[in-house]
Amino acid sequence: MRQLLLPVTFFLFLLLTAASVLSAPIDLKTPGVQSLLYVGAGRQQPLLVGLGGSEGGNAWASSRWQSTREQLVADGYAFLALGYFKADGTPPLLDRISLDTVYAAIKAATRHPQVNGRKIALIGGSRGADLALLLASRYPDIRCVVSIVGSHVAFPGHTSHFTTSAWSYKGLQLPFVPVNEAAVPFLLQGNLRAAFAAMLTDTAAVRQALIPVEKIRGAVLLVSATQDEVCPSTLMAEHMLDQLQRRTSRYPQQHLAIEGGHAAPLQHFPDIIRFLHTNFPAR
Repeated sequence: MRQLLLPVTFFLFLLLTAASVLSAPIDLKTPGVQSLLYVGAGRQQPLLVGLGGSEGGNAWASSRWQSTREQLVADGYAFLALGYFKADGTPPLLDRISLDTVYAAIKAATRHPQVNGRKIALIGGSRGADLALLLASRYPDIRCVVSIVGSHVAFPGHTSHFTTSAWSYKGLQLPFVPVNEAAVPFLLQGNLRAAFAAMLTDTAAVRQALIPVEKIRGAVLLVSATQDEVCPSTLMAEHMLDQLQRRTSRYPQQHLAIEGGHAAPLQHFPDIIRFLHTNFPAR
């Protein structure tokens, strides 16, 4: 009996050890950004970076996304969960968030000995998708982007006055589409989609605030929601798809328009993972 228990005990030990390797993050202690890195076994793991939205904190480090995180790590990716505001050591508001600071945190993760620093992909939701697109359009070593209900332009920061950009780059705030007079009644009603639609009628501001997604040097997946109650995400994804057609090099690009509201695309992660496996393979 004891001879039977020994291999069973050893097998359970291996399972528990493997689980702890998958779930225990490495805190990279990056200035201004909470950076939690998850790595599996093996070397040269491509880096996936998760960026949450306007809820703040570090959404990708939460228990809600644990199974998805662990699946991606088991698939051979290293996963970096980034909190860029309302997390420990980060700004309290989504206001003039520095692209340079976020990118520096990503580069810190690429210096881990098990991470392949030449293969970086970003996955962002909502305002985190905007951040992912802004980063990839400025830093050419980012080779893949998944934008979930993202925008084709920069919008104001989430302050009480809405007079500053959500983002900054090299010390200057990025141009943004302001809250115009037409949007104010909808904001007072809590009708966010109508408010964003009204803001987007300012065509001069839209031109200035456009995210240059055509500069992204890698695969792009745009996931939108056809009945999005927060913003016209399908319309904005179509704008970005038009821009992507202007790229001189042919990188993979795809738009998935999901039936449902703002959160509906989160129920379609198998499609996102398939896109990653095809266009940003771990092995």
